[in-house]
Amino acid sequence: MQGLIIKSTGSWYSVLTNDGQRTECRIKGIFRTKGITTTNPLAVGDVVDFEMEPDQDTGVIVNLHPRKNYIIRKSINLSKQGQIIAANLDQALLVVTLASPRTSLGFIDRFLVTAEAYSIPAKLVFNKLDLFSDEGLEVLADYKSIYENIGYPCYEVSALEGTNINQVKELLKGKVTLFSGHSGVGKSSLINALLPDLDLRTHQVSDWSDKGMHTTTFAEMFELPEGGFIIDTPGIRELGVIDIEKQELSHFFPEMRDRMHQCRFHNCRHINEPGCAVLKALENGEIELSRYESYLSIYHGNDTRA
Repeated sequence: MQGLIIKSTGSWYSVLTNDGQRTECRIKGIFRTKGITTTNPLAVGDVVDFEMEPDQDTGVIVNLHPRKNYIIRKSINLSKQGQIIAANLDQALLVVTLASPRTSLGFIDRFLVTAEAYSIPAKLVFNKLDLFSDEGLEVLADYKSIYENIGYPCYEVSALEGTNINQVKELLKGKVTLFSGHSGVGKSSLINALLPDLDLRTHQVSDWSDKGMHTTTFAEMFELPEGGFIIDTPGIRELGVIDIEKQELSHFFPEMRDRMHQCRFHNCRHINEPGCAVLKALENGEIELSRYESYLSIYHGNDTRA
C-alpha cells in the first residue's frame, strides 16, 4: 500500500492513504543501512509503500519514493549529521516576529539560503502586528524592503486578531506548505487561525528569556479543507546551514547570484578580490549590508547563532 507520512514521532510514522485511512507504521531496519547520514531516514511529506504486519493494525514501511525536494537542518546533538525537517514541499513560510521573541536578520537569511539550496520557494510572514508601535512599523517596513527587493514576498498578519489571515489562506490552497520559525513567534496560533478545528496548543513567550517554549514536539502535516497541507514544525532556536559548499554559497543569495558572473575572477569568493561585482554592488548600496554580513557569517562557519 502507498501513503503519505503525515506525522513522525521518531520511531513511529503516521501514514495517510489516498482513501483517508491513517496507519501507524515503523520502518524496516534496512533504511538505517543505506548510507543515510541524517538522524531521521524518513520525514513528514515523504511518500512511502508499507505492508500491514500479520494480525496487527500497524504497518511496516518498506520503500521510500523519490523526493522532489526536502529541507534539512543541523542535528541538535550531532553537528556532523542533518535532520530532515520535511520533504516534497511546494513552499516554505517563515513566521517572523520583531519582538517577543525577536527574529534576527541573520536567522531569516540562513533560512532563506537553506530554502534556496533545496529549491523550495520561500515567503516571510510577519506576525504579531497587533503589538507593533509606530517605531515597530518603521522597522517592519525596513525588513520588508530588504526581502521584497530581492524577490521574497512578505505578509503582515496578526494571528491573535485575525488580521490578513485570508491573505495567507490564499497562499496555501492546493500546496504543501512548511511553517517554520523560532519558538514563540506564533506558528501554532497562526495555524489555529487558519484551521480553527485543530486547536493546537500554544504557550506564552517566557518572560525571563524572551524565547518561546516549544509547543510542537514533532513535525506534523494537516490537511486543508480547500486542498493542500500545512506542515507544522518544532520551533527552531538555531538554524545551522548544512551540506552547502563555500564556493556554492553565493548561488543561494539571489542578489549575489545575479552579479557573480560579472566578477573578474570566475572563482571569486566576494570577500576581498579585485574586480568583484558583488563588492561593488555592496559599496553602491545595491546589496544590503545585513545580507552581506550573513553571507560572511555562513561562509566562515559562524552560522548557528539565533
